[in-house]
Amino acid sequence: MRHRYTYLDPELIRSLLAAIDLLRLFNQLVLAAAGDPARARAWLRELQERAYIDDGVNLDAFFAQLEEQGWVRAGGAAGGGLTAAGARQLRRSAFEEVFANLGKAGPGYHSIHAAGEGVESLPETRPYAFGDELSTIDASRSTQNALRRTKGELDLAEEDLEVSEREHLTSCATVVAIDISHSMVLYGEDRITPAKTVALAMTELITSKYPNDWLGVLAFGDRATRIDLADIPAISAGPFHTNTCEALEVARGMLARRRHPNKQIFLITDGKPSAVTEGHAVYKNPYGLDLKIVNRTLEEADRCRRQKVVITTFMIATDPMLQEFVEKLTKVNRGRAYFANPYDLGGFILADYVANRRRRVR
Repeated sequence: MRHRYTYLDPELIRSLLAAIDLLRLFNQLVLAAAGDPARARAWLRELQERAYIDDGVNLDAFFAQLEEQGWVRAGGAAGGGLTAAGARQLRRSAFEEVFANLGKAGPGYHSIHAAGEGVESLPETRPYAFGDELSTIDASRSTQNALRRTKGELDLAEEDLEVSEREHLTSCATVVAIDISHSMVLYGEDRITPAKTVALAMTELITSKYPNDWLGVLAFGDRATRIDLADIPAISAGPFHTNTCEALEVARGMLARRRHPNKQIFLITDGKPSAVTEGHAVYKNPYGLDLKIVNRTLEEADRCRRQKVVITTFMIATDPMLQEFVEKLTKVNRGRAYFANPYDLGGFILADYVANRRRRVR
């Protein structure tokens, strides 16, 4: 029998789709709850009580499944914390969510402007030159050239040889700097959760697709603090100012210890710089653009430029003062700037990361 038809239970299909949506919702709530699955469970129950989740959905069974899968530790009715497997699942979920916003080519398949010697063959060829590896010779094109030159007689000469172009993937060290100032959760808009989603997606992208790369994460409010990758879900905004200067300084220090040829900082912020470190104290001024704070921050951006560290700023607000500052910072650093809302942030940041990993090698 060449064809076999199988009956698929519509109710089973609906339940599976509902479980997938429920898992996505649970992952988002875990991030919003600063990495606390117990709070995410409580919020799911509250959503069901408010009729946002259908009464027919068995949340107890869903929670039991999370424990059976080894994603959440068993902890009675309240539930335990995330396991290592649960953290990986959360990263994969963030990765899929962010890359859903990119083009059909998907991660790692973006066009490049030029080619060069490297690790992956391209369809384009060029004439053979002394020093090219013999393994790169295109037999088909070379044979066609010989037949064309000799008018049908196969007499291969060096002038007939063509080699495949090779694509070179450069290694890159990246620091994602996340603003955790008060404005990231002010006015009823959650900007910190999308920022954490991006950081998790970056972690999954680099560890799974580019293992030779390196990623660091820091959070900055009044001060800048390095964050372990495993602690990204627990990042939360607080009653802090925005010390962009120290964020750049700490990120530059993290990158200085890396030997990767390309180094970059992804700065995710929604507010103008309002603090700067002076010795063991922090000078703060939340009103307007303080010239002392701005100039110190621009000086740090220039130090990054001189050390060949590119700053890409993702501004997730429309504050005119922030726009003015970001334009100045980008000009000083010769970097990039994107003006986006939190829902576009992931697509922008990862599209830019992948597109700028490839260069021509001469």
